[in-house]
Amino acid sequence: MPPATIRSETRLSRPQKVAEAIKQWVMDEGLQPGHRLPSETELIRRFAMAKGTIREAIRLLEAQGLVKSRTGPGGGVFVHQVSEGRAAALLGNYVYFANPTIDDIYQLRSALEPELAESLAGRLSPAQLAELEGTLAESAPPAASAEGEAARHAASLRFHAELAALSENPLLRFVIRFLAELLSEVTVTRGLHSPTDPELWTSGLAYQRRLIEALRDGDGPRARALMAAHMATAHGLMHTREAAVTRRFLPEGNRR
Repeated sequence: MPPATIRSETRLSRPQKVAEAIKQWVMDEGLQPGHRLPSETELIRRFAMAKGTIREAIRLLEAQGLVKSRTGPGGGVFVHQVSEGRAAALLGNYVYFANPTIDDIYQLRSALEPELAESLAGRLSPAQLAELEGTLAESAPPAASAEGEAARHAASLRFHAELAALSENPLLRFVIRFLAELLSEVTVTRGLHSPTDPELWTSGLAYQRRLIEALRDGDGPRARALMAAHMATAHGLMHTREAAVTRRFLPEGNRR
């Protein structure tokens, strides 16, 4: 077995280069989650690297969630599929320091969610539509406390995450679900969900109920238009709330 070619990238350490080469080799070979990687001895020979470099490369891949080691009989290093939860957590760590605004989040939601809505029109089963309606019911009752308002807000955003979960497009599904979770986290941690905003909830529920009707009727253009209007209305209301909260916490001399 001839040594694999490792691309020269000066900014990467030797273990990082080997890790990238292993990932490329896995793709070239068409290996799937659960397939075993060659033994350590075979990897040393294939990539023409020392044992310590190979082991560090495997540790890097494990940290990324791309391989998993098992000990004992039948053990070894196996290709592993990164879960959506782990991917979202890693992306969330990056976004935490990016400090996105409501405008940032809705710029993406406004582009993606109307596309999602149109793609699902006429494709959902009665059971799936009933589940969406059940989620709406959880967000409908008036909230009597800040905790209740947070729970109702989470249920409203869960509607969008559940809708995304029904998409056949894995990228669209992941990004929209991530944005819904991010928006839920941002609004709660920044206090944007409290006090109760009747206009936000009334308009949101109205759009979501009409959207379910369009999905049931198989009317893609109407589903797209309703979701676009829903995003625009929610964006405007949330932007206003964010600005009000920001002003509330600014020193008196910094207010404009």
